[in-house]
Amino acid sequence: MTHDELKTKIADFREQLAEMEGYLEIGAKRAALEKLEAEAADPEFWNDQSKAQSNIAATKSLKRVLDPFDAITSGLDDAEVMLELAEAGEEEALTEAASELEKVERGFQLLEMQSLLGGEFDGNGAYLTLHAGAGGTESCDWADMLYRMFTRYAERKEFKTQIMDYQAGEEAGIKSVSLLITGPYAYGLLKSERGVHRLVRISPFDSQSRRHTSFAAADVTPEIDDTIEIDIVESDLRIDTYRAQGAGGQHVNTTDSAVRIVHLPTGTVVQCQAERSQHKNKAAAMKMLKARLYEREQDLKRKAVDQLYGDKGEIAWGSQIRSYVMQPYTLVKDHRTDEQVGNVQGVLDGKLDPFIEAYLKKNR
Repeated sequence: MTHDELKTKIADFREQLAEMEGYLEIGAKRAALEKLEAEAADPEFWNDQSKAQSNIAATKSLKRVLDPFDAITSGLDDAEVMLELAEAGEEEALTEAASELEKVERGFQLLEMQSLLGGEFDGNGAYLTLHAGAGGTESCDWADMLYRMFTRYAERKEFKTQIMDYQAGEEAGIKSVSLLITGPYAYGLLKSERGVHRLVRISPFDSQSRRHTSFAAADVTPEIDDTIEIDIVESDLRIDTYRAQGAGGQHVNTTDSAVRIVHLPTGTVVQCQAERSQHKNKAAAMKMLKARLYEREQDLKRKAVDQLYGDKGEIAWGSQIRSYVMQPYTLVKDHRTDEQVGNVQGVLDGKLDPFIEAYLKKNR
């Protein structure tokens, strides 16, 4: 790249950065960060553990935007210095300037993604629940494939996953599974996956090797803290206990430690068998229930319930958000954004970024 081309590119990046500064309210974020850092410097900061943890979480959230922004600014400054050295006769300076601008370009991609994750709970963890739909064993196997897809995605993002509840299929696969996925912006990224997922393939369970269509639904809600008040009347709940399923230590399958809570007015059901004690499972299930009810209220406010599969929708044909076709051709298509990827196996191995980015950009 020539000197003039690099100079033009730097000017374009400066213009983009100025636009991003206003859009992301960088000045306000810096002021907020200074206030949080001043609070953290107080000798009595750790006396209130809850407040301290909230401060740390807010600080990290602000830095996830400010750090990439500052890195871009620094990179542009360095590139300009390299151009000046190139003008003075330093032969390698032009190459170094081009290298700095490549870093700046990657920084803009990161900053753009951060700009798309500005929702109230986007920075939080996420509860992900998968339900097999119409189709018996086929759909249970498909739910299991989706379970692997999302856990592989979480691994790629270095998120932590915890199984809250697991219900195996009668012959194969999964009837339902609930996960708590924690990591930076887990909910903001995974909220795009909420809806019905459709699979078309030659069935491994069909002796005649016919093509089958299977459905499974993903429900995603944010993990919310105790500062969000959700009024739940005890008499509106039906609490059942049952024996935990699946692999585990000697405690598993020996006592009725797993807990199922039904919120009768809305029909919302949550289950937890992750902990060893019934008391802890109940507490975890209540936290999940609050998250589900909060998300339901937000849906009602946005008048968007009918657009989601929700309580009245079916996990079946016509309601899917994305189709995964393995025969007679290979294609994954998101029906909300028209984003398409031909590498089905790659997507099922957790490479979901193109679909998530397209969804976030459309709903900016």
